[in-house]
Amino acid sequence: MPELPEVETTRRGVAPLLTGRAFTGAVLRQPRLRWPIDPELAERLTGRRVRQVARRAKYLLIELDDGATLIIHLGMSGSLRHLPADTPPERHDHVDLLLGEHCLRYRDPRRFGAILYCPGPVELHPLLVKLGPEPLSDDFDGEVLFAACRGKIAPIKTVLMDNHVVVGVGNIYANEALFAAGVRPTRPAGQVSREECQRLAAAIRATLLRAIEAGGSTLRDFTDAIGKPGYFQQHYAVYGRDGLPCHACATLVQHTRLGQRSSFYCPHCQT
Repeated sequence: MPELPEVETTRRGVAPLLTGRAFTGAVLRQPRLRWPIDPELAERLTGRRVRQVARRAKYLLIELDDGATLIIHLGMSGSLRHLPADTPPERHDHVDLLLGEHCLRYRDPRRFGAILYCPGPVELHPLLVKLGPEPLSDDFDGEVLFAACRGKIAPIKTVLMDNHVVVGVGNIYANEALFAAGVRPTRPAGQVSREECQRLAAAIRATLLRAIEAGGSTLRDFTDAIGKPGYFQQHYAVYGRDGLPCHACATLVQHTRLGQRSSFYCPHCQT
């Protein structure tokens, strides 16, 4: 599933291609994604100019000049490509957002993503209104994390992936940040100290920033807006490395499952 770095990589790729441009329509080949696409999307978008392309958690927000916003979620397998509008569509190319001779094409083999038209204040949309702070913003730090962990018996990794606590810290990057901070993913969150929360918040920020700079991870068919894959998977410390020696101490990386998600850790470096 594309996580925050993949979504931010996509945002950075499409923003300069869309900002200031006016949509000339839309083509819906498959309107049934996770939620049905507004059948009047083409009419709503035609003539509307893109004010900016933002991101909230794993949602792309294409903000229009009339105050409306197009919310795009890539789901498990979605991607956006900027292409000539006459490029023949392939099987899973479900939506084209037209920009004259070019288009922004949405591809989603599993159809778990979403394209939603929000006519009012986007921050009040049901998908966004209860989200926690952004991990790369000044609203999130070790003190915020420490307060959120108090009294919780859930594993710290599960808490990190709770979008009410902090948004966008998905499975891969939670594993990597916990390793960098020296905290075992199975530790009850309430037992993580203030100092460890400070290290962990800093590790989350550093891990996500490094992943963004690497263009995210290539997860199955993830590519950015011009078709370039991400490369952060070449730098994984623990994710997917069960049975292999830890880069830091040579102890074999262990694997367990938390909340139906695979978790990886070094039993020597993480306590």
